[in-house]
Amino acid sequence: MTKVFDAPDRFAETALQGFCAANADRVRAVPHGAVRAAPGPRGKVALLVGGGSGHYPAFLGYVGTGFADAAVAGDVFASPSTAWIHGVARAANRGGGVILGFGNYAGDVLNFGSAAERLRTEGIDARILAVTDDVASAKPDERAKRRGVAGDLPVFKIVGAAAEAGLDLDAVMAVAAKANGATVSFGVAFDGCTLPGQGTPLFTVDAGRVGMGLGIHGEPGISTQAMMSAVELARTLLDPLLAERPAGHGGRVAVVLNGLGRTKYEELFVLWHHLTGMLADAGLTPVNPEVGEFVTSLDMAGCSLTLTWLDDELEGHWCAPADAPAFRRGTVARPVADDAVETAAEAVSEIAQGSPESQDAGRCVAMLIGHVARALADAEEELGRIDAQAGDGDHGQGMARGSAAAAAAADQAVAAGAGAGTVLSLAGDAWADRAGGTSGALWGVALRAWGQALGDADRPSGETVAQGAQAAQDAIVRLGGARVGDKTLVDSLVPFVQVLNERVGAGETLGIAWAAAAARSTEAADATAGLTPRLGRARPLAERSLGHPDAGAISLALCARVVGANLPD
Repeated sequence: MTKVFDAPDRFAETALQGFCAANADRVRAVPHGAVRAAPGPRGKVALLVGGGSGHYPAFLGYVGTGFADAAVAGDVFASPSTAWIHGVARAANRGGGVILGFGNYAGDVLNFGSAAERLRTEGIDARILAVTDDVASAKPDERAKRRGVAGDLPVFKIVGAAAEAGLDLDAVMAVAAKANGATVSFGVAFDGCTLPGQGTPLFTVDAGRVGMGLGIHGEPGISTQAMMSAVELARTLLDPLLAERPAGHGGRVAVVLNGLGRTKYEELFVLWHHLTGMLADAGLTPVNPEVGEFVTSLDMAGCSLTLTWLDDELEGHWCAPADAPAFRRGTVARPVADDAVETAAEAVSEIAQGSPESQDAGRCVAMLIGHVARALADAEEELGRIDAQAGDGDHGQGMARGSAAAAAAADQAVAAGAGAGTVLSLAGDAWADRAGGTSGALWGVALRAWGQALGDADRPSGETVAQGAQAAQDAIVRLGGARVGDKTLVDSLVPFVQVLNERVGAGETLGIAWAAAAARSTEAADATAGLTPRLGRARPLAERSLGHPDAGAISLALCARVVGANLPD
C-alpha cells in the first residue's frame, strides 16, 4: 500500500516537485513535467516521453543526454492532458521537431495525438510514437492494439540515442518504427497495487496463484496459474517472446528484466540466473542487459521480461552513452545548463472577446455545462459501478471532477467576455485536465472541436451547433480510433450526431432536434450491454463486460438528456 502522501489527489504533483528538486543538476522543472537542465543543440530532434504517474523510473527518470529531452507527468495511472503535453513539448522543442512517445493506452493516444495537432498548427513538426510491446494484450496480427509496458525503456532509449546522434526527424522516426516493431514484453503479477489514499488494491491475486499478462495501470492479468518455481517462472516469461522471434534473426537482443515495484532485486537476480541459460539455449546473446526497476506500477508485486530483436543500427543506439537520473550508460560529457531556456512558467494568453451575440450564447453554454456537472455529480456512484464491471471503476469520479472543472472554467471565460466557442473550448481543456484518463481526453477533444466550430463571432444557429457536434465526433474518431460496435461512448455519440443533423436539416428547432437525438443516444447506450469491448483496458476482460452497458456511452447519453432538458426555447 502507498503510505507516504499528503492529499491523495496531489500525490503525483508533489512527487514531480520532489523529483525535480532531487535532480536539479540534470533536469529543470516545467509545469507538469521536466526538461533537460542543459538542452541539446539548436536544430536537434526532441524526444518527449510521458504518461501517467506511478511508473517511476518511467518517465521522468529517462530525461537526460542520450535519452529523452523532456517528460510530462499525468496523475496516477492517468494520461496527462492535451494542454500539459503541449506545454512541455513547447519547452522541449529545439527546432528539429518533437517526437511524442508514450505507451499505447486510449487516454494517451487521444491526448498526445491532440497535442501533436496543436503543435503542428503552430509550426512545430510533431510526430507520434506509441509503444506496442505487450504480447498478452493482442495477437501479432493486431500489433497496433497492444499496450506499451516495459518495452518503453529500450524503444525510448534507442530513439533518444538516434536523436542525440543528429539524425533528422524522418530518420529518427524510421528508427522508432523499427525499434517498436522489434520489441516484445510479457509480465506476471503476484499481487495488485493500491492507489494513494485507497484502502484496498485495484485487484488481488489469490494466494498461491500468479496473474498472467498484467497491465501497468493496475489492470489484472488475463488469467492465473498456480505459483511456480523460479525456473518455471523464467520459462513462463520467456516462451511467449521466443514465439515472436523474427525469421532469420541473428540472435543479438536487448533484454530488460523489470520489477513492478514490490519485487526485490535479489528475486530478479534469481530469475536472471535461469534466464541466462535459457537465452543461450535459444541461440540468443544479451547485449547490455538491464535487470532492475524501469517501468513500475506503484507497489505492485510482479515482474516482466522484454526483448528487442537487434540489428546493427538498433544495437548501436541501444549501446550509446546516456546520462539520465535513472539510467546511465558509458561516459557522457556534462553539458552546461542553459539559463536562457524559458521553462519557468506556462504562457498565459488573454481571452479574446466575443461579439455581444456570441457572449450571450457563451452564457447559455456555461449554464448548460453547470447543469451537466450537477447531474454527473449525482450519477458518480452509479457510473463507477457500471465501469467496475470490466474497468477500474473510476469513470464516475472522472466525469464528476472533469465536468465540475469545466463548469468553473466556463464561468471564468464568460466573466472575461469570451464568446461561445471559446467558452466551450476552455471548458473542454479544463475537463481533460481535471478528469484525466480516457474519458477526460475524449471530452476535452470533443468540446474543443465543437467550440472551434461555433466560433466567437455570431450567435450559433441550429445548423452550426449540429455541425459542431459532427466536428466533435470526427475529432474523437480520428484521434481515438473507436468505431460503432467497439463498446465506447462512440456507440451513443454517432447516433446522437446523426439524428441531430438530420432533424436540424429537416427544419426542426434545435430544442426538438436535440431531444430526439438524446433519446436515440440513450437507446444506443443501453444497447451496448450486448457488446464486448474491442478497445481500451476492458478489451482483455471482454467477457466480464457482456451484459453490462458501457459507462462512457451511458454518461454521454445522460449529458445529452440534461442539455436537452435545459436548452432555452
